[in-house]
Amino acid sequence: MSILILTACIAFLIIQIAWLKINPFIAFIITALLAGLFLGLPINTLPQTVQKGLGEMLGSITLIIVFGTCIGKLTVSSGAANVIAKTVMGWTGRKYVRLGLMITGFIVGIPLFYSVGFVLLVPLIFSVAHQFKLSKVYLGIPMLASLSVAHGFLPPHPSPMALSSILNANIGLVLVYGIIIAIPTIFIAGLLFSNLLKNIKSKSDHEILNTEEVVNHGKLPGFSLSLFSALFPVFGLTITSIVPFFTKNETALNICKTVGEPSMIMLISLLICTYTLGIKMNRSITSVMDDYAIAIKDVALIVLIVGGAGSLKEVMIVSGVNETIVDALTQINIHPYLLAWIMAAIIRVCVGSATAAGLMTASVLLPLLQTTGLDPNLLVLSVGAGSLMCSHVNDPGFWMFKEYFNISLKDTFKSWTVMESLVSVLGIVFVFILNSIIH
Repeated sequence: MSILILTACIAFLIIQIAWLKINPFIAFIITALLAGLFLGLPINTLPQTVQKGLGEMLGSITLIIVFGTCIGKLTVSSGAANVIAKTVMGWTGRKYVRLGLMITGFIVGIPLFYSVGFVLLVPLIFSVAHQFKLSKVYLGIPMLASLSVAHGFLPPHPSPMALSSILNANIGLVLVYGIIIAIPTIFIAGLLFSNLLKNIKSKSDHEILNTEEVVNHGKLPGFSLSLFSALFPVFGLTITSIVPFFTKNETALNICKTVGEPSMIMLISLLICTYTLGIKMNRSITSVMDDYAIAIKDVALIVLIVGGAGSLKEVMIVSGVNETIVDALTQINIHPYLLAWIMAAIIRVCVGSATAAGLMTASVLLPLLQTTGLDPNLLVLSVGAGSLMCSHVNDPGFWMFKEYFNISLKDTFKSWTVMESLVSVLGIVFVFILNSIIH
């Protein structure tokens, strides 16, 4: 009965978001309260349970998401993202132009939110397409596949960060494993798949954005400085995750444990970027802080949505429905990674939001970790892969791609939707391959 109640509540959550157009944060809170009520939690303790779940979730990821957003904003406004893009494109030249765009998308996509990276890099695609007289879709899919994979697989993006928190994964290992899986995925779903899209033409050649819009119109950072600043969180998380495998020195391990805490890494990265991409580039500290204020406003709703998912998770734990779910799931003859992928994919198709799909799935699957001895890092990536499945008309990214590239609905399905589905399927395939190698 409790599973039926939870299923009905999740269905109601999907209806609220997809059909009634209720804000996802409000929908999560309403669903958490209703779930608690129907699952038999004492009505006088229900508000405290919801608040506890919200607070614990926000306490674990708010700093990371906010610092990451500020870094991304400064990477754009300082011109660092543009410098990285132009340098990589200069290396690859015309013959390997799609490879250059793909690499650029992956590098720039790690510190930037998907929508920011999309808006920043689409004009670069248009510029290259005009210069080389090639199809925009043919050139754009490899770069957008990279952005999509970074969004779904790699910290410090909101979904992987929240999933890592819910499933008690090691964020550094999620990042390392995610990069290993991401490389072949974007090569196949981006570079190889785009060969089939040469004949998709945009309806017109109007250009709608300008990549040169940076705050410091004078001095731009060099490529090495731009790369170091933008990717310092990646370097820091990777190094502090790998060092413990090579030393047993207690001092070194304590340093890695402290500095490797994601919120600490992101704060250190933010301070470095404030100097290297701000003050060093002759920008006033006031100007840099204005950028950060805008970035924090932009990410506030995402943080709240993640917190709302934490409330639903807490209701499930307190009510004991998670244990009932484990008993039911362990009777199903299907690998837990595949189960996680399927659940996330179904919710993604219904809701449209990759982040919401990942959070809903993780909340349900958390108890499996206590009973099956799964690798939580690979479970995060399984859910992340499923959450990217089959982007269609209820996903804002679908419409962004269609309108920016000015193509028909049919061609959007043939290119964007198929690419996202390929990323999802390849993601779970490579999770299983990596699992067989590691374990």
